[in-house]
Amino acid sequence: MIPFNAPPVVGSESEYMQSAMASGKLCGDGGFTRRCQQWLEHRCGSKKVLLTPSCTASLEMAAILINIQPGDEVIMPSYTFVSTANAFVLRGATIVFVDVRPDTLNIDETLIEAAITEKTRAIVPVHYAGVACEMDTILALADKYNLFVIEDAAQGVMSRYKGRPLGTLGHIGCFSFHETKNYTAGGEGGATLINDASLIERAEIIREKGTNRSQFFRGQVDKYTWRDIGSSYLMADLQAAYLWAQLEVADRINQQRLRLWQRYYDALQPLAAEGRITLPVVPDGCDHNAHMFYIKLRDQADRQALINWMKEAEILAVFHYIPLHSSPAGLEFGRLHGEDRFTTVESERLLRLPLFYNLSDNNQTTVINSLLSFFS
Repeated sequence: MIPFNAPPVVGSESEYMQSAMASGKLCGDGGFTRRCQQWLEHRCGSKKVLLTPSCTASLEMAAILINIQPGDEVIMPSYTFVSTANAFVLRGATIVFVDVRPDTLNIDETLIEAAITEKTRAIVPVHYAGVACEMDTILALADKYNLFVIEDAAQGVMSRYKGRPLGTLGHIGCFSFHETKNYTAGGEGGATLINDASLIERAEIIREKGTNRSQFFRGQVDKYTWRDIGSSYLMADLQAAYLWAQLEVADRINQQRLRLWQRYYDALQPLAAEGRITLPVVPDGCDHNAHMFYIKLRDQADRQALINWMKEAEILAVFHYIPLHSSPAGLEFGRLHGEDRFTTVESERLLRLPLFYNLSDNNQTTVINSLLSFFS
């Protein structure tokens, strides 16, 4: 079976994990954690980067950091992973879902302003497939209505919007290093990017169970105490060691994924030209990271037929999110503003193809040939 995904392996992970084990410090904020955070700060230009156990944890940190309270409203797309909404629901917020654009499946920036009320506190753009949302419009609305922007850039590490790294445009950005992402911390992992300097001190406290422990270890205070609400949001240094191996060769991983993405695009372009499928769209000004390659079929029935065909050929191709606004929890904790013109219908057409760093050219060719055979 050709899998849909396999965690990236570059070869130096075991060596660095052994080094972390020998250091005697396996918990958070060890040497490999500092290396990863400094690399991300330098590469992204974020004022402060804090590694976390997951992107879910980063989103939860962000919700605490901007003081989300019961009754607040947070605007986001319905086509996203549950953590995007859960992080704010846990603080008592109501989620206001907005329809997506059919080209990128990102939140439709032209529909956001109509969804803003006096209770709105934040906008959460989700950069689907590592392709940026239309951030100029979103940031202008946030400035106009004094709202926070929390970027769910789980899929966006190494992607850019008009030259700026995703995760650095809003007040806070959230990365994922889950095993399904371009770079992994050995299975799970995330990072919180603090782009507003006024939020840094409190972010460190929230991440350290509500204490000023980070300041204590830097010698800024003579003892640490409980200062605020918080939780355990530190990535283990053993995981950071795995991640560091991958960040060292981040450009190599990125180029390989882009090459595989382009091979799919070029091979399937004739089918798109015939109107048999729709290929991904990358708008001008967006530099993507080849996080995924998807095609869109005519409808749900066609998609299922292709899934079955690929499975017979021992290839795993999968669809993606079930829209949150139509889920039981989505109905309870949120509401859809406006019309669902594209979210559901586009989600039912979409199929993701195998794409990962260690995917061989031979296996990718097998996937392509199987697709072409289906349509022939």
